[in-house]
Amino acid sequence: MIQSLLERHVEKRPARIKFDGRVLFLTEDAALVKQQLAGHDLAWNPSIKLRDNISTDEITPAYICYYYDETLGDFPYLGLKCGNEFPIARGAVKQGGFVASVAGKRRGKGSSREQSPYAEMCAGIRVVVAENVERIYQQNCQNLGLFVTTNFGVIDQIRRGEEIALEEFTRGEDDITRQIIEYGGLFNFNLARLQGRASVPVITTPRRPMTLAEKILAQHFVVDLSRDQVGVPAVKPGDAGFVRTDLRFSHEYVTPMAAIFFEQLVGKDEKVNDPSSIVFFRDHLTFLDKVMPAERVKMGLLDLAGDLKRKQEEFARAQGIRLHGEMSGRPGSEGICHSMVLENYALPGQVIVGSDSHTPHSGALGCLAFGIGTTDVFNAWITKDVRVHVPASIKIVVRGKKPANVTAKDIVLEILRHPYVKNGDALAKVIEYSGEAMDALSIDERATMTNMAAEIGGFTGIVATASTDGVPNARAVEFLVARRGMSRAEAERCCAPWFSDPGAEYAQRIEIDASALRPMVATPGDPGNGVFIDELPEVAITSAYGGSCTAGKNEDMDMYAAVFQRALASGRRVAPGVACYIQFGSQSTRDYCLQKGYIDLFRAVGAQIIEPSCGACINAGPGASKSKDEVTISSQNRNFPGRSGPGQVYLASPYTVAASAVAGKIVAAEL
Repeated sequence: MIQSLLERHVEKRPARIKFDGRVLFLTEDAALVKQQLAGHDLAWNPSIKLRDNISTDEITPAYICYYYDETLGDFPYLGLKCGNEFPIARGAVKQGGFVASVAGKRRGKGSSREQSPYAEMCAGIRVVVAENVERIYQQNCQNLGLFVTTNFGVIDQIRRGEEIALEEFTRGEDDITRQIIEYGGLFNFNLARLQGRASVPVITTPRRPMTLAEKILAQHFVVDLSRDQVGVPAVKPGDAGFVRTDLRFSHEYVTPMAAIFFEQLVGKDEKVNDPSSIVFFRDHLTFLDKVMPAERVKMGLLDLAGDLKRKQEEFARAQGIRLHGEMSGRPGSEGICHSMVLENYALPGQVIVGSDSHTPHSGALGCLAFGIGTTDVFNAWITKDVRVHVPASIKIVVRGKKPANVTAKDIVLEILRHPYVKNGDALAKVIEYSGEAMDALSIDERATMTNMAAEIGGFTGIVATASTDGVPNARAVEFLVARRGMSRAEAERCCAPWFSDPGAEYAQRIEIDASALRPMVATPGDPGNGVFIDELPEVAITSAYGGSCTAGKNEDMDMYAAVFQRALASGRRVAPGVACYIQFGSQSTRDYCLQKGYIDLFRAVGAQIIEPSCGACINAGPGASKSKDEVTISSQNRNFPGRSGPGQVYLASPYTVAASAVAGKIVAAEL
């Protein structure tokens, strides 16, 4: 494989670039968006409000991601909500002749799906402009060859047809990102890297106190790819290079596109690098046939989703890669990728990368786990490493003793509404959780916190597995003994090295007093819309969903069960008119519920049991809404417009979901 790549010819982009086309301003005013699509250029000025917080769910709604080729160019911004309208129809952007797209703060938040920038690119967009941009989305753009800038001055240059210096898009970037932009994308850069034409800077940072994330990165930085030299004495924020991965995983939403890239650009008969450290999952679309609307079936989307499954299976067989797929003899999958990686693979101090923004889930066990895009996945199959720009770390200290009905979900909803996070200042930073309240949380509950680092906009979330004097954390040790079958001594040795050094530097320190918290919900539209339940007007619900990678773990099931047991004891069940769903995150959690008698309990109270898989969270399984009038209380991680169907979604803890299902309205659990 390497020999064939060494023979490819690759050139850098010219020093000055001209963009021929129109500029599309994604404004809050739907009428202004429609005018632009009709051919009228907008005389934009800062008084015209641009849409903030445009998620990748809005750029390419989940069902659009069944496509994984140039057809995606018909679909960018189909889910974009401006006011109460969705002003962009299929083909409108491509037909409009737009070359640049402009938005406000936190562009590209949410899912790591590379289909979003790929759809923009295939529709003719070459330049992405925003006040600030989410890390994975920006990296995906750069990997594909899209230009990204926060300088609104380029807008007038594009409109005047002027050439723009390539340096405009590389200024302030690290040396590797600069070269990726200059070479027109990650694959071309890696070709140049293999050919010795592109250089990776040597990390010369002297020994220093490091955060946990920095210590893990330092041990994994690739010094010399050809000689397999890995590890440097120290790193600091801003250092850049490639890190060796311990585990690379992807699911059926991403694997097929990466496989197509691999077969087209590398060769159909070539082999991936070290298939034993790659894992595939069939987890996202397992129940799609049960919920897809008839009109979408007629569009052929169910067949397209089936193609995703088949392509992943074929590539896994050809490459000798382990695929955790669907169960035999009953519906459902082996489990959601994040649940299974934490339960079966992750170890303290590892670097784990996955094709999903909730990959930080495994940071609960002290590993550096982060999401990457399709192009990163494909390139990692070749090199076994991924590009990293060492991020700054934020230390979130959760102190005090939390009330019994307050959970990790309530804590993270409180963090999400913190001004530092709401303003986008946490973007691309490591979210390191600590404090006595964190020490008291189980690994399952810590996983809720690290999982939702994605909603914070962080690079990853992580929790140390030892104190600063090297004493292993009891909760981490217990998890490895119970879930992995390790001896206590082995588990303690595994956990002991992984803590932040005294004197390590943090970009920000945020303190949360857990004892002062009360059960919360995030109101529809964004996970950052947190409010205490006792401050919320009465909200009647039509459905309650307990599940997803965030809340389909063993301890989440304990919470649903605790509320339902109290309800049954007082002669109450799920309220009339409310549909309640409980979905397991993995087969091991299903087995746990079977052993504890929870499955019978859930059925007795009136809940519908759903086998392990992703589902309602991505509008691909039972529990997703069917109409805009539906109101759901959900334990999932996101409630962006349209993500879980057209209805309104409130985010909450497992306790709150179960209590609300019984009450028929949003209430906090009484324990």
